[in-house]
Amino acid sequence: MDQTAIDLEQRVLTLIAHGVAQPTAGEEFDQLARAVFAFQFERCTPYRAYCEHLKLTPQTVMHWKEVPAVPTSAFKEFALTCFPIEEAVAEFHTSGTTREKAGKHYLRTTELYEAAIRPNFAEHLLGGHSPNNGGRDARPTLPMMVLAPAPEEAPHSSLSYMIGVVMREFGAADSSYYVEGGHLLVEKLVRDLCEAQWAHQPVFLLGTAFAFVHLFDHLAQQNLKFEMSAGSRAMETGGFKGRSRELAKTDLYALFEKFLGIPATRVVNEYGMTELSTQFYDLTMQAGRRTDVKAVAPWARVLIIDPNTGRETANNEERGLIRVFDLANLWTMMCIQTEDLGSVVGDPPSGLRGFEVFGRAAGTEVRGCSLNAETLGMI
Repeated sequence: MDQTAIDLEQRVLTLIAHGVAQPTAGEEFDQLARAVFAFQFERCTPYRAYCEHLKLTPQTVMHWKEVPAVPTSAFKEFALTCFPIEEAVAEFHTSGTTREKAGKHYLRTTELYEAAIRPNFAEHLLGGHSPNNGGRDARPTLPMMVLAPAPEEAPHSSLSYMIGVVMREFGAADSSYYVEGGHLLVEKLVRDLCEAQWAHQPVFLLGTAFAFVHLFDHLAQQNLKFEMSAGSRAMETGGFKGRSRELAKTDLYALFEKFLGIPATRVVNEYGMTELSTQFYDLTMQAGRRTDVKAVAPWARVLIIDPNTGRETANNEERGLIRVFDLANLWTMMCIQTEDLGSVVGDPPSGLRGFEVFGRAAGTEVRGCSLNAETLGMI
């Protein structure tokens, strides 16, 4: 790793180390984002060709909002890295239907990835404990009950890797995974929930929405209900893609209270993507009430894009496609154009501001945002 890369990585790590509660000044973010853009332009051949096709280069881009966005679909066609992929220490694949080609996100190092996980998770799910050491002084006594496979079983799952990090950093010694071989170990999970209830032990459940629906269906069939101790909470990550059954968020959260005694004010949705290093969480615990507004970490930014113009909406409260700028994606692509609809909004009772996600805009491509071999020609 050369000195330029070392210095830039250290600048991003220093920004993350300031924590989640301390906002980043606009000028500071702009300078660092444009430095990251110049780094990625120089070192990623497909991205440089794409930017040159758009006539947007480090010499012409004067603000971070002008940095060319890479559509998530491009990760299925190109190895979008700023290093030789044989040097990757981790490789995450997108999920989807069996007919889809998986996108791949390669990590040059896990240091930035893990640094972005710790303070963000601690702030939004552990009561705001996120000191400068990444939240590691905030050791809770909560056992984590994970409705997802362990990282060893799913080495290409960014979700499993992320949960592995938070379990190691924040989970109690008796934390456990409850998905093996693609199957939810529902009987084991029920037994452990029973033991925790009898011991008056609060628990922390983490998993995909679909896995939780599976659990709730089983509890309904067995006519079982729990009343988990105060302090219990849950993180759900969505995850209905390719499934035959889907529940509205409000209906799903009602089931947490009905079957586990965990109120909606203690359930937080995580919005993450394989192509990103940073996750986004509902502001529910900060607001003290149920809200769908998601926080944006100081080392990231979110824009709402009009797909017809390819530009930021005149009013960010209008619905459009979510575009994410993630400085922790130093070694891959900082600016990611998602296929998800959203808007920038606030939570008036709390005064907190963030963005909302409304779901996938299937088949919608942002004008002027198509990175493919046909466009680039030479690749």
